[in-house]
Amino acid sequence: MTKPKMMFVVGTRPDAIKTAPVVVEFRKYSELVDTVLVSTGQHREMLWQALEAFDLKADYDLDVMTHGQTLAGVTGKILAGLDGLIESEKPDMVLGQGDTTTTFVAGLASFYRQIPYAHVEAGLRTPEIFNPFPEEFNRRAVGLFAALHFPPTLWSAENLRREGIAEEQIFVTGNTGIDAVLKTANNHDMRWFSNWPGRVVLLTTHRRENWGEPQKAIARAALRLVEEFKDIKLVVPMHKNPAVRETLMSVLDGHNRIEMIEPPDYADFVTLMQRSHLILTDSGGVQEEAPTFGVPVLVLRTTTERPEGVEKGTAKLIGADEEMIFAEGARLLGDVDKAYALMANSTSPYGDGKASERIRYVVLKHFGIDSPERKMWAY
Repeated sequence: MTKPKMMFVVGTRPDAIKTAPVVVEFRKYSELVDTVLVSTGQHREMLWQALEAFDLKADYDLDVMTHGQTLAGVTGKILAGLDGLIESEKPDMVLGQGDTTTTFVAGLASFYRQIPYAHVEAGLRTPEIFNPFPEEFNRRAVGLFAALHFPPTLWSAENLRREGIAEEQIFVTGNTGIDAVLKTANNHDMRWFSNWPGRVVLLTTHRRENWGEPQKAIARAALRLVEEFKDIKLVVPMHKNPAVRETLMSVLDGHNRIEMIEPPDYADFVTLMQRSHLILTDSGGVQEEAPTFGVPVLVLRTTTERPEGVEKGTAKLIGADEEMIFAEGARLLGDVDKAYALMANSTSPYGDGKASERIRYVVLKHFGIDSPERKMWAY
């Protein structure tokens, strides 16, 4: 029997982080399956950095990104590049993760070639197709043509069922981001700001819906928290997007207890999360990862496709209103009514670090290949 070939497609840093443990897992079974890893280069430098944390390099790099490129422009480039690669490599299945433009277009290219597409982190939804934009459209669209859906939680699986996805196509696995964060945390030294005796507050913000005035409001609230609590250092990894950087720098640069830093490599970012006392973020991945370390998260959005953390009490939706951010941040930093302890001691709902094993088992079973089984819902 000819070995099936899996093509893994990544485009951004989160894609790389959450796909890397899946690639590593499949390559443990190289006698059963061939693998090829493709980068579209949507976030080129940050993506390669993330792959290196798992000793991976892309077999192909489409290098699609140019300055000032439109969504339509990058979509067209990715589609043309992937179509050519699919034609030459002839994979038996393509796998993408999450809700990026790369993930959507990889699925579309597979659909056009009538090749099965496996969607990792399937079933995340918000009520509004423009929030977040374009991610909510991307993940809904992928749901229409994916052959295998790997939702991370029971809630995301139920979303797929409501949309008419057949039960035999849905496999709840946990989130591969937890696989990645646990592996990294267990193999990396805690060294971020070890010389700072006080607390660290981490701020990450990059989502398109927060660009401009909302991001200024976020920055002003963070500055007020620094001025209110003299024992905290605010750490701000700045996204590569110039618009994001300029907005944050205009408000936060120059304060002696604010560190404006380049995006750390993934291993350093994991230790930075571990070192943090509180995280302010609009990142979906951080919402999932921080509860692993018992770090409360204030989500700088009005909606989330990850409501499990909110329901469990590990995260709280607060939007981008300056007064709300300051009030909720001050409440946790002051531990009013033991608010901080309640969030820090809540249980993470996102996984047990075995999602990649479950995905590998299901995909190989799809090809009629038996491999060691991991119970599909073990946490």
